[in-house]
Amino acid sequence: MILETERAAVCAYARRMVGDGLAVGTAGNVSVRAGDLVAVTPTGVAYASLTPADIPVVDLGGQVVDGSLKPTSELPVHLSVYWDARDPDGEPVSAVVHTHSPHATAVSTLVREVPPIHYIVATIGPSVRVARYATYGTPELAAAVLEALEGRRGCLMANHGTLTYGDGLEAAYHRAQQLEWACRVWLLAQGAGRPSLLPPAEVANVVDRLRSYGQR
Repeated sequence: MILETERAAVCAYARRMVGDGLAVGTAGNVSVRAGDLVAVTPTGVAYASLTPADIPVVDLGGQVVDGSLKPTSELPVHLSVYWDARDPDGEPVSAVVHTHSPHATAVSTLVREVPPIHYIVATIGPSVRVARYATYGTPELAAAVLEALEGRRGCLMANHGTLTYGDGLEAAYHRAQQLEWACRVWLLAQGAGRPSLLPPAEVANVVDRLRSYGQR
């Protein structure tokens, strides 16, 4: 089986996405790129039952090269990220996570950018944009997401969900979790009063500091 390790990882993170409340049912999708091939969740299949053999492998043109199941309907978005997204620090783009997480989706209906309620938004970039609405699975949605991702590692998708990427599924998934958490905090604070927000200069400062964060 080609890309067996990557396909197993896609299964594991798809199940984790549901378990962590970032998606329900068959919503949301996950992919990993290895060279010119991409392992991606199938469409309309419950993640709890997935095995590595169930994960389609496609080329960068979207043609299935291994597997019997159809890939996710959001394949155009995943492939557009692999083709055209540019990490702000030049890191490889090798994994994409798309969630329907509830708090982030709620925020996507209210604002055009995620309010800087906490410095954790800097894990995405100097701001987190909301991509304009377009029907799921369409080239129009892929174009809207790429526009929102410029200089960023993630975005919200208006009235839809989130998308984050990274050099590996762990990084992409971690950003999806942090984005959902920040959106939840803002909604909670807004419901209690008028929250104070961080100024753009401080978010930019944290973006710079994060380049040396952790074990390098």
